Amino acid sequence: MATGAIYPSPGFHFKVVFDGLDSEAEIDTRFQEVTGLNVELTAEELVEGGENRFVYKLPVRAKFPNLVLKRGMPTTQSSPLNDWVRNAIYNFDFKLCDMQVTLLNEKHEPSAAWKFNGVYPVKWNISDLKATDNSFVIEILELAYQRSERMASLT
Repeated sequence: MATGAIYPSPGFHFKVVFDGLDSEAEIDTRFQEVTGLNVELTAEELVEGGENRFVYKLPVRAKFPNLVLKRGMPTTQSSPLNDWVRNAIYNFDFKLCDMQVTLLNEKHEPSAAWKFNGVYPVKWNISDLKATDNSFVIEILELAYQRSERMASLT
């Protein structure tokens, strides 16, 4: 490999870490898919009287979608992550935590990272059970959050 060559990052080597859940079990945060790492700038339209050729579009704020995490459903239902989700959804007992998604390179070093603050679960879904399919049961966790940022420096 040539020095200084830049290649696209593979999207299959990443890790998810929850801060504040007292989760010592790394297997509890092994997800096969993370979606919602995008941001959109919303705009407000301003119509100027007498100007019929165009409408001004003024930036208002950034809009972040919910995060969606997918994983094979663990055989054990007792884990810090599952307890956190269960308490929020069934007991309406919310404990906000921070979360980080880190994209890793071939040396298992961070190449990109996203930090999410004030994370809490809003949806917990289990894939359909079908006797005619030969597939794993997938657990889908949807999370809302108060603030996010893409980490500028990973050193």
